[in-house]
Amino acid sequence: MLYKQLEDAGLNETEAKIYIATLELGETSVSRIATKSGIKRTTVYLSMENLMKKGLMSAIKKDGKINYFAEDPRNLEQIMEERKKRIAKLMPQLLSFTNLIDRKPTIRYFEETAGIKEVLKDVLNYPKNEACIMYSDSYITDFETSFFSDYYIPERIKKRIFVRKLLTQSEKLSDIDKTDASLLQKTRFLPKETFNMEIEILLYGNNKVGMISFEEKIALIIESQKIHSSLKSIFETMWSIGKE
Repeated sequence: MLYKQLEDAGLNETEAKIYIATLELGETSVSRIATKSGIKRTTVYLSMENLMKKGLMSAIKKDGKINYFAEDPRNLEQIMEERKKRIAKLMPQLLSFTNLIDRKPTIRYFEETAGIKEVLKDVLNYPKNEACIMYSDSYITDFETSFFSDYYIPERIKKRIFVRKLLTQSEKLSDIDKTDASLLQKTRFLPKETFNMEIEILLYGNNKVGMISFEEKIALIIESQKIHSSLKSIFETMWSIGKE
């Protein structure tokens, strides 16, 4: 429909009807435009003001009466160009609001074994990257260790994701999680007196933090550059004093 196309070009429905009616009538009065368009005269007067501001309508005084006529429809192209220019000027400010939204941390919550697996699998979405992990040995007793051996580790190696691990010095972990180049992992240990982790923390993907409580069967993924950077700084400090 022609009315709809004019609406897409920036006119509202009333303005579109009035403009088309005036195009068909030529130079004419408000009363004839109202009759032709089916719109009340008072509304026509108000819409005429808007159409004149848009350069689509003009008025002329003859014999003490004001008549109106529609301007060249090609003026619509100019209107569209001006709208594009105004939007272009607004774009930097609009994008600044988008950046504020992007900086707002997002948090996703997961439950049960299936949920914990989803958090671990998210690390695999960042191939050829590094993941830094602060381990809890509770995964040995409170999780399916076969998930790591049968799926997670082979997938991580295939995707060339290198891992640095910080672990509590314990007999449980010393043999299982030692440094191993074939597994793309490097491990350092800290004494239990100063590093007693009851949850696992994963730092990956430049701005993502995974937190897992295997015993409670809950997990989080936090997307935040600031939180990620702060925890990475803590990780690097502890890494520097850890022992292989």
